[in-house]
Amino acid sequence: MKQSFISEQKVFEEFKKAIVEALGVDENSIHSESSLIKDLGAESLDFLDINYKLEQVFGIKMARHFILEHTEEMFGEGSTVNDETQLTENAIKLLKIRFAGDLPDLKAGVDLNEVPNLITVQTMVSGVMELLNTLPEKCSSCGKAAWKLEDGNRIKCGFCEEYATFTNGDDLIKEWLSNVQKEHKIF
Repeated sequence: MKQSFISEQKVFEEFKKAIVEALGVDENSIHSESSLIKDLGAESLDFLDINYKLEQVFGIKMARHFILEHTEEMFGEGSTVNDETQLTENAIKLLKIRFAGDLPDLKAGVDLNEVPNLITVQTMVSGVMELLNTLPEKCSSCGKAAWKLEDGNRIKCGFCEEYATFTNGDDLIKEWLSNVQKEHKIF
């Protein structure tokens, strides 16, 4: 269910706080189109720290693996990354769907290690919004549809006071991949 309790702007603000804390960068240098690696200097461990902070703030579980890892697991080794760790045509199609075509220069043969450079602040914000939008219609504990916002960041049941549970990030990616496979017949 698309939730209306937490806005994209609120997620962006919380994400900026997590970036400032994790990377020590000036808040004014963080823009939605900023690459976490190229522009803000994030390293792989920083992603874990930032994800953890967002999980704590919103009560969600971010994906532990990237789309291409899940694709290789679901559709077979070599489906998106070849033996030389280069992206295949299928990987490019998949990433362009995921990033809404916003990768005009991305071509097959790009090294897999270049993919993290594509992750922007907006990419992460959109990912958090996707997770928040898996809010169930009713509370899994009491069955009531009485959601409310607590402390501006956490959704909980107004009847039994249990926090909302959301689909975890890895399951959401797998679901998305299954839908893309059916709709676009890439694999």
